[in-house]
Amino acid sequence: MHVHSSESDGTDTPAGVVRTAVAAGLDVVALTDHDTSAGWAEAEQAVRESDPPALRLVPGAELSCESSDGRGGTVTVHLLAYLFDPDSPALRDEQLRLRAERRGRLEQMARRMADDGFPVDPEALMAGLPPDSPGGRPHLARALVEGGTVSTVSEAFDRYLGTHAPYYMPRTDTPVERAIRMIADAGGTTVLAHPFAVTRGQTVTAEVITELAGHGLRGVEVEHPDHDEPARHRLRELVAELDLVPTGGSDYHGTNKNIRIGSENTPPDSLDRLLGDCTGSKIIG
Repeated sequence: MHVHSSESDGTDTPAGVVRTAVAAGLDVVALTDHDTSAGWAEAEQAVRESDPPALRLVPGAELSCESSDGRGGTVTVHLLAYLFDPDSPALRDEQLRLRAERRGRLEQMARRMADDGFPVDPEALMAGLPPDSPGGRPHLARALVEGGTVSTVSEAFDRYLGTHAPYYMPRTDTPVERAIRMIADAGGTTVLAHPFAVTRGQTVTAEVITELAGHGLRGVEVEHPDHDEPARHRLRELVAELDLVPTGGSDYHGTNKNIRIGSENTPPDSLDRLLGDCTGSKIIG
């Protein structure tokens, strides 16, 4: 329920994501590229070309949002959105804004690094992005790997591109409460991704998740590679208390991350609870 393709910052094409999911033995996969639904059509075609369809495809996206951290500050959170209508005007306009900002930010970061002597070609980097892709730091990280500056994408983030690294640049995200409303108005549903992943940086408190449930948040990603067992235990208790839907996802990015697709899963009953009332789009397959 949490997979990225080359339409954002993964390395598999949308059709490749479907083939990888089939090979892994999954019966459902959600395509959740950052701030775009551009990969939906290709992934749907890959599912339909399998006769009978080898799995079901859940069209989705991962939205970057701004939230209170519950401690007096703000933090970027990620919202997994499923089965929304991508042509909903408010949502479409906001995703266009976010993609434009992501691409502009990526180009600025690349130019700063090129000006400082790194083997990065900003024009080639931007030209290599799919037209509707927001682009992201992993694209620049791969350029640093290809140029021999670092050995891995993770090293590029640690040394140069991470939140507290020298070439990081912030962006303006959608307020999370607004994003939850936009997705609901577009017939979809939302899940808070990896909320207790402390290895990623600052996290939100349980009180924030409680508040977001009051704004219409439907689920929480409990099973995630960046959640240790104590975090999973706390989240399982919290979602039960709030009657939210617990989900799981690998956050697969192809070769950009050393995470196997299907390494974390969502129980069938959670899937039914989460998606049963969505009207914006349909499950494929």
